[in-house]
Amino acid sequence: MRPRALLNSRTPFATAPRTAPVTRSFATRPATCASRPIAGFCRRAAPLLSQTSPSCRFTTTAAMASSLPLLKRPVKLACVQLASGADKAANLAHAREKVLEAARGGAGIVVLPECFNSPYGCDFFPSYAESLQPSPPPAEASPSYHALAAMAKEAGVYLVGGSIPELVETPDSDSSGSSKKKYYNTSLTFSPAGTLLATHRKVHLFDIDIPGRIRFRESDVLSPGNKITIVDLPEYGKIAVAICYDIRFPELATVAARKGCFALVYPGAFNTTTGPLHWQLLGRSRAIDNQVYVALCSPALDITASYHAYGHSLVSDPMGTVLVEADESETIVAAELSAGRIEETRTGIPLREQRRFDVYPDVSAGNVRFAE
Repeated sequence: MRPRALLNSRTPFATAPRTAPVTRSFATRPATCASRPIAGFCRRAAPLLSQTSPSCRFTTTAAMASSLPLLKRPVKLACVQLASGADKAANLAHAREKVLEAARGGAGIVVLPECFNSPYGCDFFPSYAESLQPSPPPAEASPSYHALAAMAKEAGVYLVGGSIPELVETPDSDSSGSSKKKYYNTSLTFSPAGTLLATHRKVHLFDIDIPGRIRFRESDVLSPGNKITIVDLPEYGKIAVAICYDIRFPELATVAARKGCFALVYPGAFNTTTGPLHWQLLGRSRAIDNQVYVALCSPALDITASYHAYGHSLVSDPMGTVLVEADESETIVAAELSAGRIEETRTGIPLREQRRFDVYPDVSAGNVRFAE
């Protein structure tokens, strides 16, 4: 099956509307809806709330007025599906161009992909790793940190800086003077002032073995992080940041959503084996499970690279509607996140009130780590 092409990097990036979400279909076959084919576009069915009968319709006004919306005001979120190569300096410069392009398009939150500053793979993590301590690190120790801070400030956006390989060195316990090295897959989030807001180390390492298809073991090189990362964006509310394989573990997303996040943001690099099977499915599932927005940001596919990223960066709304999705090529995709959409969804399908914590535990009330 050919992937849905969206827009390439030579055209203005794609944007989903603030209301009445529309999913573009750019495949060679015509798009179809349940009722009839529509050339070029496929308008989703009306939201569930509008389909209920008058006798059983929920009264949303009182419920929604009882508390402020999780998303305080509308914001455009952009995912930069970046094509990165072996030259770190070139990758950083290219990322800057694309972040500025996203900001010019009206984005208030911009997301870069996993390992945006380097090729992705166990062979590359050590050679591209940077030391992030003390914070802020010296420029020579972490050019990526300083590049991201400068991008966020220049663009005036909240920047979820994909991820970079991180090096942590600790002295050996013996008297040899040597040090132990640990590597992490680490995401940095910056404010529009260029201030570091949060650091997330990938919690769940990508260790898989699908016979005849792909074998990959991040744990051969990387160490796991040990916390859930929630970031406060004062103008908008709270988001959670996690990385790629973290999306397969719904507990992390559930905790973040129950702690008040309006969006779950996943820089990721699914491959061309697992991507077609699970990428969109997982993004929509986490959105539906938790009734929040979900953003997935992938590198572009490079068929000359040793690891083939799937691409298909996307944004899903709280009902699981894909607002916008890329193909495999370099591009920027953006969607308007609407204030009140989460509350509308939760009023119509009140999962939070219907959970049975007398039958099973509330994972967000357990021993949750928010610090390393």
